[in-house]
Amino acid sequence: MDFTRDESQDAVAEVVVSLLEHDSARDLALWPALVDSGLLALPLPEQHGGDGMGLLEVSTLLTELATDAVAAPALSTLGFGVLPLVGHAGDDLAAKVFPAVAKGAILTAALHEPGAPFVAEPQTKAVADGDSVRITGRKIAVPYAEQAQWILVPTDRGIAVVDGDANGITRTESPSSTGAPEFSVSFDDTVIPAAQLLDIPLEDLHRIALATLGAVADGLLRGVLALTSEHLRTRHQFGRPLAEFQAVAQEIADVYVVSRTLQVAATSANWSLAQHVGRSPARAWTDGAGERSPGAATRDAGGGAKDTARVDDDLDVLAFCVASELPTAMQRCHHLHGGIGVDVTHPLHRYYSQAKDIARWLGGASFRLDRLGARCTSI
Repeated sequence: MDFTRDESQDAVAEVVVSLLEHDSARDLALWPALVDSGLLALPLPEQHGGDGMGLLEVSTLLTELATDAVAAPALSTLGFGVLPLVGHAGDDLAAKVFPAVAKGAILTAALHEPGAPFVAEPQTKAVADGDSVRITGRKIAVPYAEQAQWILVPTDRGIAVVDGDANGITRTESPSSTGAPEFSVSFDDTVIPAAQLLDIPLEDLHRIALATLGAVADGLLRGVLALTSEHLRTRHQFGRPLAEFQAVAQEIADVYVVSRTLQVAATSANWSLAQHVGRSPARAWTDGAGERSPGAATRDAGGGAKDTARVDDDLDVLAFCVASELPTAMQRCHHLHGGIGVDVTHPLHRYYSQAKDIARWLGGASFRLDRLGARCTSI
């Protein structure tokens, strides 16, 4: 078990840092620069002009963007969209979607239904109609649903890849803490080709979403810790830097402990999931070319179920850690900034608002504790 970043992850991080140094945009306006940098092609299959990289490289990208509180659709496009599709999209769908992503197409996933975050048994219906499928149902908290060229929609018969301009879609904008686009989406006999109803296990979609959300949370807390530490070092009261006051030092130390804990939880969960599914995150025990990886037979025979349970353990721990600890740590940093933190033009708000949205998407701390408790009692 070695969590050290490899050369490809280091290279991804360097490109992101360089990009952010040369471009001041931290929202959707940064998207064209991300496209030009080639970063969106990281997880795309090589036959479609991509780099054939996997979850760990994408998570590195998301963490580095989050360290500067970038509010762009990289998470929804790569984490919620591309990674689950790799290995499952048919040739025609892959040839349509993946090259478009490299050119800047936005993807997203409708992970939640009313009263059911990360819905395990979707009430959204998929009904076969000849060579087509009709989708009917309602989803909530769908990021970038209006901008997305394709939306992954969990249904009772699989994951539907719905064209953003398909008929029968009604989008109702819903508030988000960041102000980034988010919608409730209703599907009323929305027609898609039958080939776009995919047999992707819903659990896999959820696993990848949780892992990448954790990577973003890790970056957000790293970034706000650095921002707050610099404020305490340079801000003076009573002729001394704030950092020299014992109570202040103890509070920022608590944030540091939470940040390191979250970093370990996110790194462990992403590493476990990447090992479980190989280079292609949606296809267990295969390499990027679709061949069974060395040792696959041994894992399948002796440890497949056990390994899957371990991955889910790590992801549930990560989700609870993010939902319970991230907002609280952000509140501490807000408090340590004093009156400056109230100013909505201060960078702190970009971190705090994203943390609140992520905790809400996860269902909140109580929901995640229930999930984690249920897993413990079932062992």
